[in-house]
Amino acid sequence: MELYNLKVFMTVANERSFSRAAEVLQRTQPAITLAVQKLERDISEKLLDRSGRDLTLTDSGRVVLEYARRFDNLERELQNSLAELRDVAAGRLVIGANETTSLYLMQHILNFRQRYPKVKVQVRRSLSSKIPAQVFDGDLEFGVITYDPEDERLDSHVLCRDHLAFVVSPKHRLAKQEVVSIQDLGGESFVAHNVISPYRDVVLKAFQKAKVPLNMDVEMPTVETIRMMVAHNEGVAFLPGMCVERDLKSGDLKEVKVRELNVEREIRLVFPACRILSHAAKAFAYIVMGPGGRIG
Repeated sequence: MELYNLKVFMTVANERSFSRAAEVLQRTQPAITLAVQKLERDISEKLLDRSGRDLTLTDSGRVVLEYARRFDNLERELQNSLAELRDVAAGRLVIGANETTSLYLMQHILNFRQRYPKVKVQVRRSLSSKIPAQVFDGDLEFGVITYDPEDERLDSHVLCRDHLAFVVSPKHRLAKQEVVSIQDLGGESFVAHNVISPYRDVVLKAFQKAKVPLNMDVEMPTVETIRMMVAHNEGVAFLPGMCVERDLKSGDLKEVKVRELNVEREIRLVFPACRILSHAAKAFAYIVMGPGGRIG
């Protein structure tokens, strides 16, 4: 089994197309087809179902794809290690975060870039629920999440703490109040984030416990669009405090405390418990965690 054929198969599986895989790998389509056929002969299994309009993976194809991705990750680790032998300050750092947690990384990345400008830093947008598995599998060197993964294969370090803020427009009827009861919110129209999170569940359960309707009339894909809707008095929202700091200072939004909802968030840096990390990753961990931080 040749690693090149595995890489070709992985590209075809990701692109769901022989022609698009050929473009990505800058090869002819017949060459791509032959590489996949040779891989199938080597392992005596059909990896792709070509009978339908679109390519689909067989059960064997899904297993091989998982291992192909692991080989690809190992190859990148090898390239990083060799680069670091030539230059300790070089390499690449890959961190996973969702839309909101990426904000907590900004200052750390700025500090890191000042000291190691030759290291390429990539922050990948990922679902928070999938980040721990991606870190363990080697797709990411670090992840930033807002919960304890409770996985003995992973370690985590609290970067900072934040809270969920109930925000309204300065023109809203509640804007002049410092504190309200959850009972006061039954008639409000909430602009919600359409990404499932533990903190969304906390809010839902609090309203259910209080037997107050939670009217999520609008769901938006990003925090930015939610902020804009609320600022235009088109609804109210619960958002991470750090995401609305500037709006609160500028007066575009107003935070109102909800007596029954005091939800704190711990933002955690997650990394493998046992795997040896690259020099770039260790340098980043030192900047984030300080000399007392424990990392492999």
